[in-house]
Amino acid sequence: MARYEHLPIYQAALDLTVHFEKVVAGFSRYHKYTLGTELREGSRAVVQQVVRANNAPGAVERKAELQVLRERIEALILTLRVAKEVKAFKSFAGYLHAVEQVGSVARQNEGWFKHTQGKV
Repeated sequence: MARYEHLPIYQAALDLTVHFEKVVAGFSRYHKYTLGTELREGSRAVVQQVVRANNAPGAVERKAELQVLRERIEALILTLRVAKEVKAFKSFAGYLHAVEQVGSVARQNEGWFKHTQGKV
């Protein structure tokens, strides 16, 4: 199993997961157990997908895993936008930090995807 703790994308995804764990605690009860659960589970799925992509045996498999990661990130962005629209976040700063972190993970994923695509 390849090491992944040193990867910047892993660190960014883990920071995002920790942020969601903290910010969802401030959601109202209704949003905490609906949108909050989706945000928390989605962010953990992103971290797990980063590990899967890093452990892929070859460039073709890694490319497929990175495509799945792209889809998971898009789903997380959608849930994040819904949470903002229904005013689940107590402060705009919490939402802004989450958007910046998701954007960072998405950009790093695209860079990794393009780098991997050159090896196929």
